[in-house]
Amino acid sequence: MKQFDITGMSCAACSARVEKAVSSVEGVNMCTVNLLTNSMQVEGTVSASSIIEAVEKAGYGATEKGAVSKKESSPLKDTETPKLKQRLLYSLIFLLLLMYVSMGHTMLKLPLPAFFEGNPIGIGLLQLILSAIVLVINQKFFINGFKGMVNRSPNMDTLVALGSGASFIYSTILLFGMTKSAHPSVHGFYFESAAMILTLITVGKMLEAHSKGKTTSAIEGLMNLAPKTATLLKDGKEITIDATDLKKGDIFIVRPGESIPADGIVSEGESAVNEASLTGESLAVDKAKGDKVSCATINQSGVLTCEATKVGEDTTLSEIIRLVSDAAATKAPIAKIADQVSGVFVPVVIGISAITFILWMLLDKSFGFALSRAISVLVISCPCALGLATPVAIMVGSGLGAKNGILFKSAVALEKAGKVSVVALDKTGTITEGKPSVTDIFPENCTKEELVMLAASLEKNSEHPLSKAILEYAGNMTLKPVQSFRILPGNGLVAEIDGKAVFGGNLKFAEQNATVSSALKQQAEAQSALGKTPLFFGADGSVLGMICVADTIKPDSAEAISALKNMGIRVVMLTGDNRNTATAIGKIAGVDEVISDVLPDGKEQAIRALQQKGAVAMVGDGINDAPALTRADIGIAIGAGTDVAMDAADVVLMKSTLSDVPAAIRLSRGALKTIHQNLFWAFIYNIIGIPLAAGAFISLLGWELNPMFGAAAMSLSSFCVVTNALRLNLLNIYNPKRDKHKTHKEEKKMEKVFNVEGMMCPHCEARVKQVLEALDGVKEAIPSHTENKVTVILEKEVSDDIIKNTITEQGYTVK
Repeated sequence: MKQFDITGMSCAACSARVEKAVSSVEGVNMCTVNLLTNSMQVEGTVSASSIIEAVEKAGYGATEKGAVSKKESSPLKDTETPKLKQRLLYSLIFLLLLMYVSMGHTMLKLPLPAFFEGNPIGIGLLQLILSAIVLVINQKFFINGFKGMVNRSPNMDTLVALGSGASFIYSTILLFGMTKSAHPSVHGFYFESAAMILTLITVGKMLEAHSKGKTTSAIEGLMNLAPKTATLLKDGKEITIDATDLKKGDIFIVRPGESIPADGIVSEGESAVNEASLTGESLAVDKAKGDKVSCATINQSGVLTCEATKVGEDTTLSEIIRLVSDAAATKAPIAKIADQVSGVFVPVVIGISAITFILWMLLDKSFGFALSRAISVLVISCPCALGLATPVAIMVGSGLGAKNGILFKSAVALEKAGKVSVVALDKTGTITEGKPSVTDIFPENCTKEELVMLAASLEKNSEHPLSKAILEYAGNMTLKPVQSFRILPGNGLVAEIDGKAVFGGNLKFAEQNATVSSALKQQAEAQSALGKTPLFFGADGSVLGMICVADTIKPDSAEAISALKNMGIRVVMLTGDNRNTATAIGKIAGVDEVISDVLPDGKEQAIRALQQKGAVAMVGDGINDAPALTRADIGIAIGAGTDVAMDAADVVLMKSTLSDVPAAIRLSRGALKTIHQNLFWAFIYNIIGIPLAAGAFISLLGWELNPMFGAAAMSLSSFCVVTNALRLNLLNIYNPKRDKHKTHKEEKKMEKVFNVEGMMCPHCEARVKQVLEALDGVKEAIPSHTENKVTVILEKEVSDDIIKNTITEQGYTVK
């Protein structure tokens, strides 16, 4: 994809013209022009020079976007507002002088030098000179406006130039005709209107530029986070270098209070690092040897020595900036409405203005009256409001998301996220922590501490994840030396500790080495039903107790799932785990539906099935989730997951917390609501304003619009649209109070269980499941070949005979 900076655009008609010109170039597959950022994205095989030539032929300028050097100022810096402020100041000075002459003297009898007493031609000439100065100060309107007409792409500047120019030319002709008049009058001049129109439009342009500058503050703020220098460790010496000169593999040192200059891995030291700049998480994260650190995060306590893994534009910070910028540069589907209107808006307005002038002349109104109506139509019409309605909301929404660690990759993702009706969640690493931990300890014939010490001493030589969970639980406990350590795959561990033969493993292995009490067996069955793994430990033929290990759910998972359900969204858990474990986790988390025993391609197929019920968002973190993330309407990747998952997703959650899923949906809904408000305002303003300016309400209600008031209204319309979008910054995306609390009704379920013989494998289960779920009234069928049973969940009554016959027809026996 090629990116360009565009110059000379002043309104939505300009962006539509550029987009049309570039899209017509052979080899261009897609072209998107953004009025807010004055940027363009082009996909295709065409060369950059051909694209630039097409833009220039359309009457605008284009340069290929390149990497910003460290000496250059930020490309997002607001350079337009200071220029407009200067123009406005000079315009106001001469406008006030003009108003003093045209209204102050002629209407309020304010004093002028004696030369002008009884000299209407002199007063007219003075007005001409003062208004001409204002026109020269604001010559950009005329240059861009008439350039647009020459290139057959009239824009907002064309409307302003025509309105102001018509007022000035008409007044000038009237002035030169005054010498033939027996009773000359200065009341018919429109010099003040010509100058006032330009000044008021400049006010609007300045306010608009200032507000647009604020919308890019999130990206600019991220850019400013990057540290300027780094402390490089080379040949045992510390050297201060420019941060942009760091290379992959360099060793750098970060002291307390300093910003980390690149992504890297800690090779020495321990510290707490504040990652709020990237993730929005206010609590510092402990870092030690082997942990990853990210560019622009702040080291708070100890000294860290790190090896650079990603530098320059490859860092996480640069990736975030790129994602937010790309989201702002792309277009949401809803923007197409405004684009279609903007493309023909200005020519239509010029046509309406001409028709207005002709109609009033045919109705025997004076030339001045008809001209005033035509000018009013020109200056009140505002294509800018239409062009800015969507991109400013997208920019603010993307920026707000970035501040909170929620990254939308495109405007399409930001719009679609709020429309999902089903959210599918991966289990491991998404709902759960993704690593096992000790949940319960049941000592027998010993104390809890003795059991943990024995288990940890035995497990310390094992690399199994369950072993690591026990060692982590033991913490700094002093462990005993182990002799004759052996691993028995599929069973457990044996060794000698303090001269005793000790063992650890599953129930079957424990029963081979000792007698397990019935109470402990029952407890093991109960814990297994909750999705936990019971491990038995003993010594010299006696069981000392049981330790249960499980992948526990994250602290906020249940709350996040509850929030999604309150938003009227159905929550489904997808996992490759067995049904018992999955059901147990699903029950604790509070999901609506559990789909277990699915492989990566099975997850993708499950998403296809869910899409029949509405728009689906898939949340995952692993490589095995990538197909499902791609298939879903919106793919949401947990930030701590794999790069493959993050690449496949449309939204990335940097904090790796499930609470950000409802937050992302709230943000999307807020942005979409703002876009609807902006489009409504932009359309309704023009629908009401143009007929009012044309004089459609004069005979009916006596309403007549002065061109100066029309110019003021036009100036304020764009400002209102941009300011309304900035209100998004006030949205608390973590506050559930504004959710549309659709009561999440629990469906009444009827459940029947059938004993079935003959199912030998998962393929048999899939076959039975398919035929049963095809029956009218069957909500879900859950077959198990290991337990020789089928659980059927019904939405309405279905006779046992129908279910039995359906299973029997597949070659299985129902008892």
